[in-house]
Amino acid sequence: MTIIQIILICIVAAFLFIVVKEVNASIAFVIVLCTSMFVLFIVMLEITKIIQLLQSLAQLVRIDSIYIQTIFKIIGIAYVTEFAANMMRDAGLSSIGSNIELAGKVFILILAIPIIQAVIQIILQFIPTEYPF
Repeated sequence: MTIIQIILICIVAAFLFIVVKEVNASIAFVIVLCTSMFVLFIVMLEITKIIQLLQSLAQLVRIDSIYIQTIFKIIGIAYVTEFAANMMRDAGLSSIGSNIELAGKVFILILAIPIIQAVIQIILQFIPTEYPF
């Protein structure tokens, strides 16, 4: 039922935005910003349930927790970056939105480096060091 509540709140916010936009565009943007932050907060509450489930599964499979934490950080950066970039675009600042996306991609790459190194090390274990010919 949470999704229906979120959709209804967004519909009400959209109507408010349309009405207020004609009178004061700044207040209309604040309505969008507050609605977006509210939806993000509700979604974050739901995501914590998913994170707890994935952490318990990772413990069962005995995956190193550093990899799971890194993946969660990467997912978090992706969502927050998209949220912020879309807010900038809604405000008419698409160039700042693009810069936010670029920064998010760079930080994701930085976080992914240890995982990439681990994968390369695993691959190198399968490659023989001495050639028979």
